[in-house]
Amino acid sequence: MNQPKNRKVRDRMIEQVKMSEKYQERPVKGNTVLINGGTTGIGRATALLLAQQGARVMIFGRDQADLDAALTEIKRVSAGQEVFGLTADTSKPDDVERIFQEGDSRFGGLDILVNNAALPASDLASTSWEEIVYVINTNLLGYMHVAKLAIERMRTRQQGHIIIVGSMSAKVAERGSSVYVATKAGLHGLAEALRKEINEMGIKVSEVEPGEGGSDMNPRSVPEQRQAQED
Repeated sequence: MNQPKNRKVRDRMIEQVKMSEKYQERPVKGNTVLINGGTTGIGRATALLLAQQGARVMIFGRDQADLDAALTEIKRVSAGQEVFGLTADTSKPDDVERIFQEGDSRFGGLDILVNNAALPASDLASTSWEEIVYVINTNLLGYMHVAKLAIERMRTRQQGHIIIVGSMSAKVAERGSSVYVATKAGLHGLAEALRKEINEMGIKVSEVEPGEGGSDMNPRSVPEQRQAQED
């Protein structure tokens, strides 16, 4: 009587084991990694670390000087793998398309996306509408466009990893940053729902929510960061 039900449970358990094996930690050596906003701050530090571990790294950002400086530093520590970058603005759909076209021609595929580029923003009342639109296009819609094009490439191979860099601001919702908070809260919702949509394709979705720290967006010395944490 219970055999069909037991068989379904068994088959489900087998499927879960297969999925867990697929998602076990793997080295990044030889993997192609695209880092959105990889020319400064967290994105640049991530590019340096992954290049040291043997990943093929492609970065992009809006400023040519930042790109040149980042590429010089990353190439210095890379473990013999190709490092490439270009200037692009994720608020512009044509730029996003160009990024992936260039990546296809150079690397022929994508294993990992670090979706990281973001702009600071303050409160709704004092921010111009033009700036609000640009921030949303960069911090939220840009993330979605980059992730969508990454999924198109990953789903054909039934594997990949999308890492969305959000912020603790999504939960803390500090005063004076309502525009920024809105975009980061949107990213949190995106990560939660997207994981459920594409996990079955073999694509992992992770969200990282850093707190306040020293970066190009929030320049602080190490002693200042430690003092803030103690306070």
